[in-house]
Amino acid sequence: QVQLAESGGGLVQAGGSLRLSCAASGRARSSYTMGWFRQAPGKERELVAAISSVGNTFYADSVKGRFTISRDNVKNTVYQQMDVLKPEDTAIYYCAAGIGVVPTTTRYIYWGQGTQVTVSS
Repeated sequence: QVQLAESGGGLVQAGGSLRLSCAASGRARSSYTMGWFRQAPGKERELVAAISSVGNTFYADSVKGRFTISRDNVKNTVYQQMDVLKPEDTAIYYCAAGIGVVPTTTRYIYWGQGTQVTVSS
């Protein structure tokens, strides 16, 4: 079993920045692909960024150029730097781990509890 714990969410004004962290414990392995998902009220959960075990990254078009995903395999921690935040970025952000080479089709089997990000206009 792998446990994922997100932190770093909060309230920020439009144009501001936040850095999310996801700490993995238990049977965490550096071979997992790690992803950040988000879910806003009334919307489906969507993949916003992912990073493979060798550092290949994926970003949803809506966040490309503003968000940066990274990982520290020694610390078993994944980060998401979020810059130029917009009100439409408001959502609960979830960290996830899975196996796959294509981030959009990876089977994400471990999930964190989420951290709230609220962006005010």
